[in-house]
Amino acid sequence: MKFDISRDWCAKKGKLEAGAEIGAGVLGIDPVLSDQDGRVAVLDDSRIAFGRFVHLNRRKLKLSFESLADQADVEIAELMNIEHDAGYEPEPRTIYQLAKMFRVDQKKLMALSGLTKPKNSSYIEDAVRYAARSESLEDLSDHELAALEAMVSVLSEKQG
Repeated sequence: MKFDISRDWCAKKGKLEAGAEIGAGVLGIDPVLSDQDGRVAVLDDSRIAFGRFVHLNRRKLKLSFESLADQADVEIAELMNIEHDAGYEPEPRTIYQLAKMFRVDQKKLMALSGLTKPKNSSYIEDAVRYAARSESLEDLSDHELAALEAMVSVLSEKQG
């Protein structure tokens, strides 16, 4: 089978991917076309961990979406998007408010949300592992609570 790919086609596809990083293994990303303009949204593993972190903290505090939104002074719809859509890009103000609410470091939570790149990304890998081993249950299990508290501890440490 022979493919005939034109220079124009390559240039057009290259423009759609402008700014995307390319990597393999842990750094590998799968771009997914997300809007009618053809812009590429990157699904980042850290956003999955971020959504899980918000979800478990909300459950730990026994808060509904509405209650957390009221107490953190953020939009309910944004909280729902954060917890359920790994491709969703949260607002920086929301990250700041959630960091205050959950008593964790704002810069680390910003990086976990995918909005910034951390200098040391080892805690991002830990967060992805944490998200992978936490399960959805009515009440937090001892294992989930321990995983969540470990993540809170890491995110609460001030950066030097």
